[in-house]
This record gives sequence, C-alpha cells and structure tokens, in this order.
Amino acid sequence: MDRPIRVLVAKPGLDGHDRGAKVIARALRDAGMEVVYTGLHQTPEQIVHAAVQEDADAIGLSVLSGAHLTLFPRVVELLRERDAEDITVFGGGIIPAADVVVLKEQGVAELFTPGTPTAQVVQWVRASVRAASTAA
Repeated sequence: MDRPIRVLVAKPGLDGHDRGAKVIARALRDAGMEVVYTGLHQTPEQIVHAAVQEDADAIGLSVLSGAHLTLFPRVVELLRERDAEDITVFGGGIIPAADVVVLKEQGVAELFTPGTPTAQVVQWVRASVRAASTAA
C-alpha cells in the first residue's frame, strides 16, 4: 500500500457518547493514518456512503447504546450491496462476548471492548488492512 491507511471512524445510531471514538481516531491519526471522523448519530447508510466517497480502507464503528447487533451487520450488508466488501469493518464498545462471536460471523473483522490499549487497535488496523490489500 503506497498511501497511508484511510480509516473512517463513525458513531452509528442514537448513542451520544463519543469519547472512545475520538480517542481511537486520535491514536490512528497519531500513528500516521488518515482518519475521517463522521461525528455522532450517523445512519449505516451515511457511514457506508462516506466510506466509499473517502476511499476508506476500514470503518471503525463505536456503539455503547446496545444496538450493535443491528447497526454493525447493517453496515456490513450495505458494503456488500455497494460491492465495497474490501473495506474492513471493525468496532468497539460495550459488547458482550457472545455478541462478539455473532458479529464476527456476520462479517465484522474485529471488536474491541473498553480498556483495550490504543496501541493494540493501531497494530490490528495496520496488520489487517495490509493483509486485506495484499489479498485483493
């Protein structure tokens, strides 16, 4: 990959708590990635549209509202519909372990829960996006 990794960080749904998303966005930016933060209250449709328009390599979703089983799969589904499955979807928030398994089965590449070191997220994004671009 010749250019910096491009990550769209988004807060889908009605969740109004964006501190974690901003911390992740800053960590990715500080690690040399290009980051677009869409802000609060985005619909899955808005998120996918922005990711395609911004030529994002990955979408990082943050959900603390409990709507992750609805919102995350919808983003993955919309990417499939737009033939943009090469965009890696990862997320974070308060997500029970059983739901992590379900979301991964539905196409979310990785999930990070509160307390995950930002360096771990950065390392995962670097490795996953490189692996995806090499496989393409």
